[in-house]
Order: sequence, then structure tokens, then C-alpha cells
Amino acid sequence: MDLGNFSLSLAVKDLGTSRAFYEKLGFTVIGGDADQGWLILQNASSAPGCTLGLFQGMFEGPMLTFNPGWNQSAENVDPFLDVREIKENLKAAGIEVGQETGG
Repeated sequence: MDLGNFSLSLAVKDLGTSRAFYEKLGFTVIGGDADQGWLILQNASSAPGCTLGLFQGMFEGPMLTFNPGWNQSAENVDPFLDVREIKENLKAAGIEVGQETGG
């Protein structure tokens, strides 16, 4: 099952400080809006790369995020499995879905 591009979403106290830290590790900003308190960074120096979301004041803890309609280069892909279909496939395989949102 193709789950799309995975990223780790991190709750940070200071977006600027966190951005500077991850840039020292080789990450670059590929999206987001610092004025709104969030940035998407990617470290593509190693295959398949790593994508991080930094979020200030939006949630409390880290989350694993997957984007079924996105590839590793943050480009839209079509066709892709809808998240509701992925959820049903997981449930059918006996995997408990801990937190559900809509659909």
C-alpha cells in the first residue's frame, strides 16, 4: 500500500531557533509560512531523504504525518490512494487506528 510521503511533525517552542538548528544539520525550507508559525524542511542529502514539519503553538507533541497525494519532492501525484481508503485498508488488516479525523 502506497502511503505517500512521510514526515515527522514537531511541536517547537521557537520556530526560528529550531529552523537554525535543522539548517545546521543540512535541512532546507521547502514550504510553510514562518509568520503563521510553521515550516516544512527537507534533508535530501541522503536517499530517500527526510521531511520535517516544524510547528510553533499548534499542537503539543510529535506526530507522524503522511501525505498520500505527495511525493518525496513535495509534488502532487495522481492517482493516489485517498486517506479514507487507506484507513479502511488498515482496519481490514487488523490495525487499530488510534486517532481518526473525519471521513
